[in-house]
Amino acid sequence: MSRGTPQIEGSSAAQDALRDWEAVRASADIQFEPLGPAKPPEVAQWLKDLQKWLADFFEPLGRWLGELFGPIGRFLRSLFEPLARLLGISWPVFEKILIGLAVLGMVILLWRIVAPLIASRRHRRQAEVETDWAPTHAAAVALLEDADRLAAEGRFGEAVHLLLQRSVHHIAEAQPGWLQPASTAREIARLQLLPPAARQAFGVIAARVERSLFALRDLDAGDWHAARSAYADFALARLAA
Repeated sequence: MSRGTPQIEGSSAAQDALRDWEAVRASADIQFEPLGPAKPPEVAQWLKDLQKWLADFFEPLGRWLGELFGPIGRFLRSLFEPLARLLGISWPVFEKILIGLAVLGMVILLWRIVAPLIASRRHRRQAEVETDWAPTHAAAVALLEDADRLAAEGRFGEAVHLLLQRSVHHIAEAQPGWLQPASTAREIARLQLLPPAARQAFGVIAARVERSLFALRDLDAGDWHAARSAYADFALARLAA
């Protein structure tokens, strides 16, 4: 009685898996080959023409600038290269530092030129909106009463000083952005943000205060009445209106 050839365990399952794999690879629905490189997008003709025009324009300009500033660059190198060697810095690095400092200096110079123009324009814009400032009725009456008491005691200079100092305080409270800590009485009298009547009143008061400070002479009753009238005409007349 003869025996059949023994079957290797698992060989049938392996053959079935191989046939399934080959069937999958043979299917046209699944792609196993790697994709080729993506085709770059087509550049529009107008963009090509623009690039060519820019190249044709800036290439001669670059050569011209190189010829123009070349001698200056060589002069600066001969001037500063010994300093770079002394500091232990290579010339290319030191050249970039000099360029950076030059650019920084130009930015600072440009800002110093432009900043006052910006501030002036902002102040003019604010002046167009807020030119009707006046102290409140209570503040104006209280200030005049306090100053009148000083004047009644013959302290005319202190009374005029009080008009100026208290008025500056009122402006700073109402419009903090109008005044700077270092603003002088004369600068306040010329402040374009104030209405014309206020500038005129401050001009009269500031003139008396400066006279007492720089001429070393106390103010008299005439100075006091002029300063008081200027302030009252501005503050009380506007409030009444």
